[in-house]
Amino acid sequence: MPSAPLSSAPPLRPWSHAWRLALAAAIGALAWSTARGELASIDDTLPRWFLIGDPLIGVVCVALTLWRRKYPVTIAAVVTLASTVSVTSNGAAALVLCSLATRRRYPETIAMAIVSVATGLLTENLIYPKQTGPQPNWSDVVILTAIVAAIVAIGFAVGARRDLVWSLRWRAETAEREQHARAAEARLLERHRIAREMHDVLAHRISVVAMHAGALGFRTDLTREQTAATAKTIAENAHLALQELREVLGVLRASDDTALTDTPEPPQPTLADLARLVDEARSAGMDVSISNTTTADLPATSARTAYRIAQEGLTNARKHSPGATVLVRIDGGPGQDLIVDVGNSAPRRPGFAIPSSGYGLLGLTERAELVGGTLDYGPDADGGFRLRAVLPWPALTTSDR
Repeated sequence: MPSAPLSSAPPLRPWSHAWRLALAAAIGALAWSTARGELASIDDTLPRWFLIGDPLIGVVCVALTLWRRKYPVTIAAVVTLASTVSVTSNGAAALVLCSLATRRRYPETIAMAIVSVATGLLTENLIYPKQTGPQPNWSDVVILTAIVAAIVAIGFAVGARRDLVWSLRWRAETAEREQHARAAEARLLERHRIAREMHDVLAHRISVVAMHAGALGFRTDLTREQTAATAKTIAENAHLALQELREVLGVLRASDDTALTDTPEPPQPTLADLARLVDEARSAGMDVSISNTTTADLPATSARTAYRIAQEGLTNARKHSPGATVLVRIDGGPGQDLIVDVGNSAPRRPGFAIPSSGYGLLGLTERAELVGGTLDYGPDADGGFRLRAVLPWPALTTSDR
């Protein structure tokens, strides 16, 4: 999460600077004109400082307000102290005090407000004293305090509004970034899903085609009937691969509502199709046996995951351990874990150079984790390979019995 900036004030455009400086200059000119009338009523001869020095200091203070955001406390202190000897600086002093208040830092703002009241009283009583009138002496303190309080209140209100606008903008930008992040994550998950489906569906068929095609390349002792049978097996598996590829593409192009449901879309396999998968492996020349002790129906997602794990185990045994003995064991029941164990012995003959993507076991691990299970795999002590998955199998409820 990005941190908040030091100031929520947006950068000012030239026009925004211009009208603020013009307003400060106008207030300063009005204050100078008022003080001139007060001094003229006392003495017709106006002090040279009032005619030259006071306006000059006022112009310098108005110029200094251009740096009030970069050095807020320093500029406010300099301009406020300068306003003690220059009534023309009153407009600039009001501007820097209001700007300081927009920061909504109470200690520095309150301190500068007290200094502003004190300098105003010094100006009225020592530098440019006014004629005594019927008003009590404390009236000047009340009026100055009210004016300074109003300036500070305006600054606080402007600062609060800026903070609110910045907060809303920051939340909108954060929400937009999070939306982009979610979209990117969704695209990544969809790519992984497509990769898993493509691998699980095609790897099995293509490995059969590659194995038989490789056998035709170096087996010169095959009879015409054996060659024809091998070619038929290659053609059948190639057609099945194309058919399953079309089916997977149809599933991946399903509507969003269908994609969000937990029910696997047809023609997704289940554990009931495992016997057919083993028969196909045997017909391809593999020595495969199966042991399935389950009697109840599995949840659809777990059944599909179990089938894909067994399918990948058989595919890996065909590719990397030709001639090996393979045992597929399915065990478990409702309320217990479902165990899917595919183990093969060491290879009995050299294998074919069938390329490996390296994503099969990774995809199976993701599948198992998605349903709340685990997957372990690796070579055993006898030179074989074992693939073992533990998948959850919820207990049957009363309505399920």
